[in-house]
Parts: sequence; C-alpha cells; structure tokens
Amino acid sequence: MTITSPHNERLKEIRKLARRRARDARGRFVAEGEDLVAAAAAAGWEPAQLIAAAGSGLAGEEIEPALLDGVSGLGSGTRTIGVYEQRWHAPAGPLCVALWGVGDPGNVGAILRSALAFGAASVALGPGCADPYGPKAVRASMGAVFAVPVARVAAVDELPGERVALVARGGEPLAGAPGGHVTLLVGAERAGLPPAVVAACDRATHIPIAADSLNAAMAATVALYELTRAPRMAGA
Repeated sequence: MTITSPHNERLKEIRKLARRRARDARGRFVAEGEDLVAAAAAAGWEPAQLIAAAGSGLAGEEIEPALLDGVSGLGSGTRTIGVYEQRWHAPAGPLCVALWGVGDPGNVGAILRSALAFGAASVALGPGCADPYGPKAVRASMGAVFAVPVARVAAVDELPGERVALVARGGEPLAGAPGGHVTLLVGAERAGLPPAVVAACDRATHIPIAADSLNAAMAATVALYELTRAPRMAGA
C-alpha cells in the first residue's frame, strides 16, 4: 500500500530523526539514497523502516515521490530512505582512530570513510564530537558508517594500544607504523587536541607540511596512510 499522507507515522519519525536529540532518544538514524541503503545492506544492516518512491522498483514501502521529497534532507531527487538502529561498540585495535572535539559532521563522516579505506578497526568519538549518525556525517561517510565500528569514549585511557596524539608542529614527525596496537588521536581543526589529552597520550607526532595546517579529515587521512604504508608495501 502506497503512503499518500504527510501525516504518516513513518514520515513523522524521519522528520524527527533530523534532530540529534531525537536520534539520541530513539537510538535510530536515517540513511538517504540508494548508495547508502545498498551500503547498509552489504554490511548486513537491516532497516527498521525502508521507504521508496512509487514506481522506482526499489525495495521498501512505496511512497508518493512528492512526499518523499518533503522529508528528504537533500530537498529532491531521493528515491529511497532507510531508518536504522544505531550501533555502538567498544574501541578496538589493532588500529583505532579517536576524535576529540571534531564538531564538523562532514569531517567526522570523511574520517570514517578514510578509516575504512586504510583498514582501521574502529573509530572512537570523544567529547565534543559531531554525531556520526547525523545526516551530514552519514552522507560524508559514503556508507563507511555501516562498515567501521563506532565507539564513544570519555577519557584517553579507554583507548587501545599506544596512544599517538596528532599535534600541529608538535612532537616528532610522523613516520611509519609504531608496531603493535595503536590509537591515532585527532583534534578539532583550530583548537587541536586539548593539552590534557596530549599529555595523557604515549607520544605526540605531527605531519611535516609547508602550510600552517590541514583540516581534521585530511590530517587523519594522511596520518592513516603513513601508519599503514609499511604493512601495505610489505604485502605488495
């Protein structure tokens, strides 16, 4: 049966889940578009709800396209929306990425994507981070949010292995993998990691660059490349 009313309960929930408070209370989030829904299915995530534009031929309960556009965070053009249960894990190695104060959801999503690309076992979100299950972060992750275990932590000592703080122009130059389990800590773009967090880490390191700084997502990507370069080359 096709959804034809804007007052449908499924549509009401999707609208509510645009707000973080509702996502936190319900433990659910929205993934919008065929690519994200396909990524969820490939990772074994079953949707709590799945709607698709009538006549699209896609799986899910059919809905009038105009109504789908009305609940879409993209404005128009979406053909399917899925609602999923959030999953939270313990931080795990051998390679973990921990974010502290990274408040831009686009950066959080992009770091999830890089973490997947370089084989990180988990991404841990410390205080002050954007919601990895928010619409912008989910879109920026390009489906990685379904494939990389996500954790929440409150203190550095919850993180696995050697804790390596990425600090602009601080510590030693980042060069190769330190061996064993390691957590790479990345801070906010302007403020960086808080001094107390850096002090709680085992060592500080920086990416040697000519400019003043990199944004958080790019810095994390470069660092992940460097930390995994030797094992990749050995495997090749």
